[in-house]
Amino acid sequence: AAEATTFTSSARKMAFLITTAVLMAVIPSSRAFQIPATLSVRGYARPRTTESENKASIVYTKPSSSWALGMATWSNGQAIQEYKDFLATGKLELEKEDDGPSVIVQSSNPSNIIPLTDAINGLGNGDDVILTPNDSLPPSLGGKTSYPIYITLPPYDLKEFIQNLNDDWKARAEDFVFFSGTKICGVVEPILREFGMCRDAMTQVVVGFTLPPPGSGLGGVARNPECMACNIGVDAQGDIKWAGESQACGKWNGAVAGRLDAYGIRCKTVFYREWRRAMWERALYDAVWNLIGAVRVEDTDHADVAMFFDVEASDMMWELVNNLRGGLAVTLIYGFEDRLLSIAEMRGKDEPCELIDEMFDHLQNVFPGSCVMLNEYLNYAKDRRGLLQGAKVPPVPTELSELPSLIKTGNLRANGVI
Repeated sequence: AAEATTFTSSARKMAFLITTAVLMAVIPSSRAFQIPATLSVRGYARPRTTESENKASIVYTKPSSSWALGMATWSNGQAIQEYKDFLATGKLELEKEDDGPSVIVQSSNPSNIIPLTDAINGLGNGDDVILTPNDSLPPSLGGKTSYPIYITLPPYDLKEFIQNLNDDWKARAEDFVFFSGTKICGVVEPILREFGMCRDAMTQVVVGFTLPPPGSGLGGVARNPECMACNIGVDAQGDIKWAGESQACGKWNGAVAGRLDAYGIRCKTVFYREWRRAMWERALYDAVWNLIGAVRVEDTDHADVAMFFDVEASDMMWELVNNLRGGLAVTLIYGFEDRLLSIAEMRGKDEPCELIDEMFDHLQNVFPGSCVMLNEYLNYAKDRRGLLQGAKVPPVPTELSELPSLIKTGNLRANGVI
């Protein structure tokens, strides 16, 4: 009926706009709303899909008149409100601070000190101060009363740290620098959001560099981190496309970028909204690759998953991406599959696929909505492989006796082909 409808007057066009607005207002926020790809109305562009583009991408042909309506997928109103808030700031370019002496906060429990502490310290100039949450912050560093405070705590210690901040630490909260990404740092957005720390001014970093363990370098010290960014070709404008690069947002984004750039680690400085997309893209990789590879009996690394189980990885990623759009108003940038597969192929060799009990709530159990395929694999890992025994894995309607693919055991494919 919509295809056959013809609008011949501006009054009818306005009526259509009003009707569409009403429909969008009453549709539940957790559902995405799309104009059907078959919609054809006089005065509108008729959408078509190209084979070279993703199935969710729509290309509109030039309309026959100067008046046209272009609509894409709508998620809940949070994304629209965040964009309005961004426009209200009037900021067109990022404000950047220089790197300098900083405070690095590590766990007071020696068993919970993670390689991120040594990594950030190793990227400095030797004038950083390493403290625990029980220590007092120095009034100034390098002659400055304001300096970055790198929070290198494991995510399972982060909530307790924020809850127990004393007044001196609370007064310096705007100088905190939080990290996300990799199976060491995970996703900390739910914790930060609980305390109102997910905002434009808060400095956050997506980790795009290695985190060598203690004693991995000469003389028993940790090796310096290495850049994990991947050059995956050029775009239509001839610019290099990168995957897996570090990204920083917030007050100290320039200081973070300067610290990483000094050691050849790419770091993109962005606004919070763009950073959030990059963070969830990395979360997708950490959750999916580790899970799909860990359910196998044989040791499997990230490169194996990209090479032999890309179909399973793609299916699981799309399930999670759809839930992100509807549940958290996060829409990943086109081409995320290509970027994540490139990271695994180029940087995933000898990177083991692991499921860590303490990180379950910060890696796999962070996605909104009903993640059926993810939960099936998680239950298989727990019930059949004996993994995640200390984690509360979401139940599935029926017990999964076999995986939905041929990746359980044997060769990389169960058809005898390695």
